[in-house]
Amino acid sequence: MIISIMAKANKSQTMTDALRQALQEAPSVRAVARATGVQQSSLVRFLSGETSLRLDKADRLAAHFKIKVIREGAEQ
Repeated sequence: MIISIMAKANKSQTMTDALRQALQEAPSVRAVARATGVQQSSLVRFLSGETSLRLDKADRLAAHFKIKVIREGAEQ
């Protein structure tokens, strides 16, 4: 799954939004936790908006969901 960080009407979507969306669409938070090594409790708190994720955990989730970040103005 490749999630574009650009939402409709050229409004930028944050990495937090993209990760939450991917987690919500995942078959199981437990399976994501097993596959990424990120604790299920951390993922649940992140989904509920209680906490944010450390960058290393966000990186693991982005890699798992194949979320690609493209810096504006950077050549692809």
